[in-house]
Amino acid sequence: MIFTVNGAPAYCYTGGKAFDAAKPTAIFIHGVLNDHSVWILQTRYLAHHGWNVLAVDLPGHCRSGGEPPASVEEAADFVLALMDSAGLDKSALVGHSFGSLIALETASKAPSRVSQLVLVGIAFPMRVSPALLEASISAQMKALEMVNVFSRSTLAPPPSALGPGTWVYGASMALGRRVIASNSKTNVFYTGFKACDSYQNGLQAMARVTCPVLFVLGKMDQMTPPKTAQELIKLASNSKVVYLPGGHQQMNETPEEMLSALSGFLAMNKVG
Repeated sequence: MIFTVNGAPAYCYTGGKAFDAAKPTAIFIHGVLNDHSVWILQTRYLAHHGWNVLAVDLPGHCRSGGEPPASVEEAADFVLALMDSAGLDKSALVGHSFGSLIALETASKAPSRVSQLVLVGIAFPMRVSPALLEASISAQMKALEMVNVFSRSTLAPPPSALGPGTWVYGASMALGRRVIASNSKTNVFYTGFKACDSYQNGLQAMARVTCPVLFVLGKMDQMTPPKTAQELIKLASNSKVVYLPGGHQQMNETPEEMLSALSGFLAMNKVG
């Protein structure tokens, strides 16, 4: 489904169901070098169990036009503009990695418009090593390989979100290459990582969040280790923390556990 946001097309996957703004809605926000497709299992399940879902391609990524957000704050403004375009007064927000910072910042900017907040693989600060930032400019494929190795606890996990026999490392490498190739004007690899590294507002943002919060953290996450989320957890006034057995790509490395945590939390705190 295409919405017009800030004068540019914004693509949202709806889980195979027609969008209905009258239903309770969850917006899914991907991380760096990802797109809507990383949420396939979770969005399809919710779309067929009473939820309206919008899994967005961020601006300048894959099917969405516009300029890639250069900061977390800019991306949060986009999410609020997307809600306006979709006719949504309120929505749950689900974000992964970079997307988790965007979801957090959005909930702090407009607390009354966010019914639930799910932060998957979050860290604050979300530092990116200078070497990786440089490699995202000068040696993109090498940097992509590094990210995909460190994003997983194993390169050969059990059957995952895409079905038995799926090679999640290879699939994620292909996705990263596709996302990079989708924008010939802007380096979305560097831009996304730089936005994560530069974000300073995490603690202040969490202090302004008023809705229930779910933290979904990978016990073996090397990109955003669970310890780096603890200050945010302390500040969340109404929160639940779930530790999954895998690494950073919880959506397809531990998909069933991820879905169980997400669907249970959203059902418990369902609005509308």
